[in-house]
Amino acid sequence: FQLQASGGGMVQPGGSLRLSCAASGSTLKYRAISWFRQAPGKEREGVSCIGISDGDIHYVESVKGRFAVAKDDAKNTAYLLMNSLKPEDTAVYYCATSVPVGAAGCQTPNTFLEVLYDNWGQGTLVTVSS
Repeated sequence: FQLQASGGGMVQPGGSLRLSCAASGSTLKYRAISWFRQAPGKEREGVSCIGISDGDIHYVESVKGRFAVAKDDAKNTAYLLMNSLKPEDTAVYYCATSVPVGAAGCQTPNTFLEVLYDNWGQGTLVTVSS
């Protein structure tokens, strides 16, 4: 089961990017998909989670209203649409999947507990700079 993250790049503040996370080898249908990011010199943090059930979506406070997560089961792909990007959004972004988070939903305190995620994409760099 492999995840391929793509879509990163350089964008000016206020711009937009769409990240993709394509899965192969298994279905995303029964897994939660989360996006994490790691900024230079900082620990990796969870950004968003989309669960199995319709509407089960969670965002970290710093991206609420600017980022949107979605998944296409037919394409076995998840997306992170990032709008109104800020320099502090600069980071390597990772997608990851979890069966236990899928079962529990994205609204629990453990949603972004990394040990619960068993598959990770390789990371894609997002740079927000003028």
